[in-house]
Amino acid sequence: MGRTSRKRSTLAGRAVAASVALVLGGGGLVAVNVYASAGEGSGRPSAQDGGRGQGGGSGPPAVSTIDCPEVANGLGDVPRRARGKVDRTLAAMDSQITDAYRRFAENADPARQEDLLGSLRDQRERSLRRINGALQRAGGSAPEGLKGMAPCTMRADDNGGGEGGDGQDGGQDGGQGDNGGQDGGQGGDESGGGQAGNGPVDEDFVDIESVEPNVNTPENGDDASTGKFATQCGVNENGNRNSDNVIAAPGVSNGAHHMHDYVGNQANDAFASDDDLAAGETSCDDQGDRSTYYWPVLRVQNGEDEADANEDGGGNDQNVGKIQTPSEVTLDFVGSPVGEVVEMPRFLRIITGDAKAFTNGDANANASWSCTGFEDRQLKDKYPLCPEGSSVVRSFRFQSCWDGQNTDSANHRTHVAFADESGRCPEGFQAIPQLVQRIVYDVAPERNFAVDAFPEQLHKPITDHGDFINVFDDEVMDEMVSCINEGRECG
Repeated sequence: MGRTSRKRSTLAGRAVAASVALVLGGGGLVAVNVYASAGEGSGRPSAQDGGRGQGGGSGPPAVSTIDCPEVANGLGDVPRRARGKVDRTLAAMDSQITDAYRRFAENADPARQEDLLGSLRDQRERSLRRINGALQRAGGSAPEGLKGMAPCTMRADDNGGGEGGDGQDGGQDGGQGDNGGQDGGQGGDESGGGQAGNGPVDEDFVDIESVEPNVNTPENGDDASTGKFATQCGVNENGNRNSDNVIAAPGVSNGAHHMHDYVGNQANDAFASDDDLAAGETSCDDQGDRSTYYWPVLRVQNGEDEADANEDGGGNDQNVGKIQTPSEVTLDFVGSPVGEVVEMPRFLRIITGDAKAFTNGDANANASWSCTGFEDRQLKDKYPLCPEGSSVVRSFRFQSCWDGQNTDSANHRTHVAFADESGRCPEGFQAIPQLVQRIVYDVAPERNFAVDAFPEQLHKPITDHGDFINVFDDEVMDEMVSCINEGRECG
């Protein structure tokens, strides 16, 4: 699949109140609060999920984005022979949404929205037929209800509504405050949509000093594995970036529609095989760590165009502004509070967080935002405004339970899992070293920074995510597990 070239668009005239009454694609347009508490279930936002935040304003929210069912989450098991075709088709469906969003953003006339959604539904139906065909040829079958995932709807951005979230236990008791420093930052365009026209908005930010401490850590039991293994792989000072995603969209250029920073393995693009990764160079001090660690770049929308302003993943996908190189990146592997850990299999792939959490809901969201000196206060769905002398912190605690068999799964999630609140893995899973990733940025406390995202996700902080592929040499992985289980600090 070749790279596409699309004109950068804005949302200056994107939405009118009249469109609130429009019923599209079989689904009504409703005001929703996407910041529901985390949990199992569908993860889809609901109008009953809570009230608006203080910055939400009043009156009907404007249509601002396209909401499509996440097909990958509905596939279940996919025969290995079909996965390549399925992954490429899913990536094509992401491009369909991105292109439809661009057309909507350039002309938000309500009279044309039904046609736009009808065209998108037809494209998705053809893609779903291709997925069904690939499954059948591989001896599988499409899950019930797959065809019903073709229609999409227009939906509203309630300007950030909800409360701050805690990023640890899924609660929403942090970040209530008054959004602090209302005179800070840039207001963006007239719709409050930032320089890119699709976010961030003022209500995506909160003063970290207004957030109550909200981090709860499970207590270690008598059999806990309390060691830590640290690997140092730099901050991507060499600017290794692309808009691919070799885990979620292997073999597809610009499969992410946003830029990633990479540290560790230097051979990582959409076409990298396990053999390529095994032979790749690494930025890690320990040359036995050829693992790849990547995440969406952070940009400051300060009017300065980055070099990718006219490229896919950058301006063509409405990711604009100056990319920020982290001031610090730490990569630690830690143990389990209830027992020993086992070695991770080589080429294990883990995605944590959900790049589409704004429209999917937060069931898989795992973003955690804070400030240095305030890391007992974690935000899930807000960017932090840090006081003078404090820096922005993004952190991820990756899934720490493995099914004991697979290095990947059809939806890139079900082969790994999170431990419960006590630290125990689900039945059938075993504890592995948990990657704890912390990324620090020196940015001003202004409402003009955001992570790269799929354009229809509006640069919401809840869409932050991280990716990891284990390419540790076997002897280094053995050293890591021994270190953690014996309670030592190594690396």
